[in-house]
Amino acid sequence: MMHGKKGLIVGIANEHSLAWGCARVFHAAGAGIAMTYQNEKTKSYVAPLAQEISAPLFMPLDVTDDAQTEALFAEIGRQWGRLDFLLHSIAFAPKADLQGRVTDSSAAGFGVAMDVSCHSLIRLTKAAEPLMKDGGAILTMSYYGSEKVIANYGIMGPVKAALEASVRYLAAEQGARGVRVNALSPGPVRTRAASGLAHFDLLMEKAARTAPTHQLVGIDQVGEAAAFLLSDKALHITGQVIYVDNGYNIFG
Repeated sequence: MMHGKKGLIVGIANEHSLAWGCARVFHAAGAGIAMTYQNEKTKSYVAPLAQEISAPLFMPLDVTDDAQTEALFAEIGRQWGRLDFLLHSIAFAPKADLQGRVTDSSAAGFGVAMDVSCHSLIRLTKAAEPLMKDGGAILTMSYYGSEKVIANYGIMGPVKAALEASVRYLAAEQGARGVRVNALSPGPVRTRAASGLAHFDLLMEKAARTAPTHQLVGIDQVGEAAAFLLSDKALHITGQVIYVDNGYNIFG
């Protein structure tokens, strides 16, 4: 389904990452994948994964570092001359702001969460524009806390709401160029980012109990949905938030 496509995946932290589930599925579907790591600490976890899928390009990317972003996309241009898809799977908020009330969140902490989790999608989209000359697809990861109040999700709720609004505006702006922009909204998955949420086990238990199928999704199921949205099978889908949560969201 993705044979011959060249894509960039940003946000793999370890083998439990949603982005890693996507990378495995994309690789099996025939895509060439460029991968990034945030810093030297995460490199030790991500490098073996890059080797596992024979990633032809593996570079550092802290999305707050403009120089690293420029270097990454310059190298993609040099090696491939194009980019068919981009997966953005990044979320971060300072722990003190994440685990407290939204009312008590600091301006600085909220700003960091918005910059890393939301505006980075906009920056990466802009950087990808020159490489998506013949169209392409961009996908990010959201969560149901953007739409409804989820206990202990804190400031990430407003941040993910902003991310989903950004998807719609980017889709409107990129559509004439043949570039589609969508978001996936998976159910709760035990990732490194999720580990920062208070009482996350209770959230997973509730999701499994409430979802019509009484199951949780895994990173491979998220990867399969992502592969569809980034493939030519989804050429007429853009500006959407697609739930992959076994129907949990239908109960409000």
